[in-house]
Amino acid sequence: MTDRNSIIGKVDWPLLLMYFALVLIGWCNIYSAGLSEGSHPIYDMSQFSGKQMIWIGVSLLLGFIILLLDAKFFDAFAIWIYVIVVFLLVVVLVYGKATKGATSWINLGGGFKLQPSEFAKLGTALALSSYLGRYDVDLKNRRTRLISYAIILVPAALVLLQNDTGSALVFASFIFVLYREGMPGAGALMLIAVGLVAVFVLTLLWTPKVMVIVLGGLLALTLAYYLLNKKKGLWTMVAVFVAFSAFVFVVDFAFYHILEDHQRIRIEVLLGLKEDLKGAGYNLHQSKIAIGSGGFWGKGFLQGTQTKYDFVPEQHTDFIFCTIGEEGGFKGSLVVLLLYIGMLVRIIRMAERQRSDFSRVYGYAIAGILFVHVAINIGMTIGLVPVIGIPLPFLSYGGSSMLAFSIMLAIFVKQDANRLNVL
Repeated sequence: MTDRNSIIGKVDWPLLLMYFALVLIGWCNIYSAGLSEGSHPIYDMSQFSGKQMIWIGVSLLLGFIILLLDAKFFDAFAIWIYVIVVFLLVVVLVYGKATKGATSWINLGGGFKLQPSEFAKLGTALALSSYLGRYDVDLKNRRTRLISYAIILVPAALVLLQNDTGSALVFASFIFVLYREGMPGAGALMLIAVGLVAVFVLTLLWTPKVMVIVLGGLLALTLAYYLLNKKKGLWTMVAVFVAFSAFVFVVDFAFYHILEDHQRIRIEVLLGLKEDLKGAGYNLHQSKIAIGSGGFWGKGFLQGTQTKYDFVPEQHTDFIFCTIGEEGGFKGSLVVLLLYIGMLVRIIRMAERQRSDFSRVYGYAIAGILFVHVAINIGMTIGLVPVIGIPLPFLSYGGSSMLAFSIMLAIFVKQDANRLNVL
């Protein structure tokens, strides 16, 4: 255990203040989103805001306990925490409760549910940090890379089997960790991922697939041109052209024969290939109306008409940003975005000043998870990415999300407070 007074003076208060601000903003907006007709106090336990207050209180209590623990505890028990969350992911596949098509919840009774996938991100971050933090580990070694991939892909695959695509995508954020830790080709992997997304979109937008294949051929020629070795350039051109052409037809087949109907319709609505304002496109359409109607100054707290009359489904969870946009307007949305950006920058700066490899890797891991969550959630509410169901950290209603992100952040704050004790 650690002396309480010494810890309070060492914690990074700018990061904690941003955390408290986001939690408070989220709590107020959950209250507003749940206030349809009549009125009730924000602490009413029968309402979403009252239930969220409980989770906020539990999160603060757990955060305080984490600050009192020995900083070495999390490195020492990282693998056990990882094993427990992987076990819970297996349990939820067998005994989980299906909600909106995803089997992601374990019913605890009394109206409480647990979503293991939220804690799986925390467990993966700890396990990967513990492994890469060893003195004899180098990502230039093939064995090290394979073990790192396994640590990430095992929980990601289990989450994907739950039909929770949004949460599974978050595990891609660990590529930022591998890039920071010097894995060869990590930067290229990120560029390839961006390129594959672009090809996916072009394949769906351009009906004549030959146009996409021609574009791939031009890309291959460009790569060959910049390679000095002509023979190597020729084979590179052929390989890129074949891979590009194959991927185009794989996308076409997967989109129409593998994806579920609701997933395919959401992508078509996003790309403007289909208009379904009463079905799959309803959430997005109402979300845009809510955010756009807020204007610059917003309609004011508890004054949002889209919010008050429940036009946007799931507005207290995945679409909480709509409430902020409608009642807070552009200025309110900007404040929230700046708080997130400030938190991300602060975490990365703190990660770079760590003396232990475990703490540095862990800092980048939670920064990546936070970034992907924020980017996807806000992106789907304004129509930049498909609606895939992912909470906005510290703002969306939900005990599992609030607990997981709060614990995640508290562990890093503890590691940072202890950094001067690391030799």
